[in-house]
Amino acid sequence: MNYRHAYHAGNFADCMKHALLLELLDAMQRKEKPFLVLDTHAGTGRYDLTTGPAEKTGEWREGIARILAARPAALKKYCGVIDALGPYPGSPLITASVLRETDRLVACERHKEDAPLLRAAMAAIRNTAVHERDGYAAMRAFLPPAEKRALILIDPPYEVPDEFATITKNLSASYQKFNSGVYAVWYPIKHRPPVRDFFETLKLTKLRDVVSLELLLRDPTDPARMNGCGLLVVNPPYGLAAQAAPVLQALAEVLAEPGGGFAITRLIDE
Repeated sequence: MNYRHAYHAGNFADCMKHALLLELLDAMQRKEKPFLVLDTHAGTGRYDLTTGPAEKTGEWREGIARILAARPAALKKYCGVIDALGPYPGSPLITASVLRETDRLVACERHKEDAPLLRAAMAAIRNTAVHERDGYAAMRAFLPPAEKRALILIDPPYEVPDEFATITKNLSASYQKFNSGVYAVWYPIKHRPPVRDFFETLKLTKLRDVVSLELLLRDPTDPARMNGCGLLVVNPPYGLAAQAAPVLQALAEVLAEPGGGFAITRLIDE
């Protein structure tokens, strides 16, 4: 994809990922016990949409700009966080803004230029550690956590054609080491065959209790376009599907073209 996130900050995929991330965090916090959030591909933490790469592509105008203009009721939580933090925060800042004092964030970024920016963005935030390292290696290093509860956000750049295979390998290994963690994997949807193959490969692993949450801008038939995206969740917290449905519906109503929509699918039973 030649994916450098600064070019795509605030686009429809960010809106979907971050709105659902907030629902996941809310669901995790229904229990009083603390938990770790491990953000494996954290980016820079904050993006200026008015200059540089984001302004060059203008993708945010068809994403967060439309959401903030419409402000559907189901996205009140998401819009409130964006209002408080200022456009446009990445997943580490969004996560840190809602964590309790007992919760903890580890944010990893291996890009030599992005890691210092991430460290600067997170410097004044308590219970947060930034590591310049490979996110998949971080899964091996930080799991299982001392808290015995964790949300692992996996959002790689998909710059290499075998990224789905890399995810499957590392997700499966981490699950065998820490099978009670909540794993959330963002993935792009251009056309169906690569995603379908990814799902079928996951079914051959030991993973259990897996759902996919998808937002489609349009029918995913053109492999040259980003037609949608999804969030694969392993061990979804109780009630997540009910929480996610109105969020996805609101996103689709504001952002999707005719033929678009959303889907919640159980891929692997418990």
